[in-house]
Amino acid sequence: METFDVVIAGGAAVGSAAAYFLASEPAFGGSVLVLEKDASYTYCATARSAASIRHQFSTPENIRMSQFGTQFIESVATRLAVDGEVPDVGFREAGYLFLASEAGREVIASNHRIQRELGAQVALLDSDELAQRFAWLNTADLSIGSLGLAGEGWLDAYGLMRALRRKAISLGAHYREAEVAALVRRGPRVTHVELVDGRRIACGTVINAAGTGARALAQSAGILLPVEARKRCVFHFTSPEPARGCPLVVDPSGAWFRPEGDGFICGISPAAADDPECSDFDVQHTLWDEVLWPTLAARVPGFEAARVRNAWAGHYDVNTLDHNVILGAHPDVDNLLFANGFSGHGMQQAPAVGRALSELVAHGHYRMLDLGRLGWQRVVEERPLREANVV
Repeated sequence: METFDVVIAGGAAVGSAAAYFLASEPAFGGSVLVLEKDASYTYCATARSAASIRHQFSTPENIRMSQFGTQFIESVATRLAVDGEVPDVGFREAGYLFLASEAGREVIASNHRIQRELGAQVALLDSDELAQRFAWLNTADLSIGSLGLAGEGWLDAYGLMRALRRKAISLGAHYREAEVAALVRRGPRVTHVELVDGRRIACGTVINAAGTGARALAQSAGILLPVEARKRCVFHFTSPEPARGCPLVVDPSGAWFRPEGDGFICGISPAAADDPECSDFDVQHTLWDEVLWPTLAARVPGFEAARVRNAWAGHYDVNTLDHNVILGAHPDVDNLLFANGFSGHGMQQAPAVGRALSELVAHGHYRMLDLGRLGWQRVVEERPLREANVV
C-alpha cells in the first residue's frame, strides 16, 4: 500500500491551495497527494462560480480571510510563476456595492463598523450619493449603500485554480485523477483512504476538501457534517444600458449583478421552499423570467431591455448551521482536517484556508490568522457563528 504524509481529497481551489502551501512550507517537508475525481474540473464549484472576492462580511474571520485572498491574488505573478511562466488571473478591482432600504440600514451600518475596524476600505453612501455616483441606478427606495473602494472585485477563478495546481506540482505535490470513496478509520485516526476502484492509500493526515462530496466522506469516518449541496444559477445577459462604472451590485432582494465581457452576469438564491439539496446542473430558467428580470429592471431601468445570452448552474456546499466554513480537526479524529461548508465563499477564501491547513499540519496550530472560532466546537455544541452577508 502506498503511503503519503498528507492526502487531500479534492483538488479544486481549496485543495490546490492547501497543496501549494504545504509544498512551500519549510517546516513540513513531507509528501502530498491530491486526489481529484475530475481533472478537467468541468463541474467543480470553482469553475462555475461568479469568481468574485469581497471584504464586506459580518464575521471578522471572513473579512480577514478575504483580505489575505486579495493580497495573494495581487501577488500571484511572483508566488505562482513556474519556469518563468507568469500566471494572469485577470483581477478586476471594481468593488462590491451592497444596497439597503431603511429596513436594512442598521445591518449595513453594523457590518460597516466591523469592516472598518479590520481595515477594510469601504464607504457608506446615502441615496443621494448613490444617485450621483451611479446615474443608471434607481435609488427611490434605497436608504444606504456600502461600496468597496479597494481589494474587491472579480477574476479568472479557473485560472487561479490551475495556477495553484501547477505551482504545487512544481514544488513536489502529486496529483491523481481518482475519487475517494471512503475514509477508513481505526479509533481516533484515519489509517487510509479507499478509492472508488478499490485501491487503498495510507496517510499521515487527510484533508477533506471535497466540496459537495464532503459530507459523504465525513460520514464514512463516522462524522456527521452539516453540509448540503444547493444549486445556484448564473445568467449572462446583454443590455443597451452600459451601466458604466458598475461594481458587483447586491440588491436588497438578494439579487446580484456585475459586468462580464460585453454584458453582465447575475443571480439570486431561490426561496427556501424552492432550494432543496440537489446534485443536478439543470438551469432554473424561471428564476430569470419571474424573479431576476423584474428585479433588475426595477433597480436599473435600462435593464428592461435585457436579454439572456447564456446560463449555467453550479453548487454551493452550504453549511446549514451558520453558512461559515468548518475548518480543522474534529474532536474525535486526530488526523482528519476539514475545510467544508464555504456556502459560496470557497474561491475567495481558498488562499487563506490553504495556508491555515498547512499551518495545522506543519505546526499543529494557526500562525497567520486565528481561525479557531471556525472549528468543530461550535458545530458540536450547536452554537452557530452566523454570517449575515451571504450572497
